[in-house]
Amino acid sequence: MSTEEFQIRRAEPRDIPELRELIELSVRHLQKNDYSAAQIEGALGHALGLDTQLVEDGTYFVAAPIAEPDRIVASGGWSYRRTLFGSDHGPNRELTLLDPATEPAKIRAIFVHHGWSRRGLGTLMLKHCEDAAHEAGFRKLEMGSTLTGVPLYSLKGYLPREYRTIPLPNGETLPIVHMTKTL
Repeated sequence: MSTEEFQIRRAEPRDIPELRELIELSVRHLQKNDYSAAQIEGALGHALGLDTQLVEDGTYFVAAPIAEPDRIVASGGWSYRRTLFGSDHGPNRELTLLDPATEPAKIRAIFVHHGWSRRGLGTLMLKHCEDAAHEAGFRKLEMGSTLTGVPLYSLKGYLPREYRTIPLPNGETLPIVHMTKTL
């Protein structure tokens, strides 16, 4: 399957239960080589998960195969708010609006269903989010990437700025990489 065989649309509130399931499956399967089971458990629904503010803002998207339009196989978004990463219950939530003239938009929560990985969906979703942020007037982007995402984002022009360790509710910590890109 090529990326032309997928459609991207804005996520809607009705998608939230399916998005939560997709994100959990993606994290459990695709990030298990970079994080321990305890880190994954502590991160799900906290540092890794759905931020429904993005759905409300209209800046979160889903990808579905054209042949199966009701099947969400990838998701991702961008934000004009300060929060760098995390779910509704994540750390350091800041809903303050950003100034596109001086501040970077945030690339947020790109996840691919493990059964649909390695088909270009992460790249497709990233490009869609970058284009949407650019159309909104942003010229710089940043993200809090998982270790799993760093190779893809590096290939797409993102540069590591800072390595962070995020405390998790279960006492574990989650390494992430703060990455930036100029459009």
